Amino acid sequence: MPYIAIKAYPKDEETKKRVVERINQVFLEEWGCPPQAISISIEEFPPEEWQEKVGKTEMEPKLDKMMIHSGVKKY
Repeated sequence: MPYIAIKAYPKDEETKKRVVERINQVFLEEWGCPPQAISISIEEFPPEEWQEKVGKTEMEPKLDKMMIHSGVKKY
């Protein structure tokens, strides 16, 4: 715990590493979990596949759990 699954448009390896390091650091500091408890994955989708493979299947069914959706804070 926790497992953070990132689904995003493709990015270069250096950008992905920087993002994962920052997310990791936030969970260490704010969530208070030990490093060995954190797992982070990145799954990339090209823009033309986003709506079908992520929007409809991953996001729409979980709208009630979204903390931020399309840039709008839900809290």
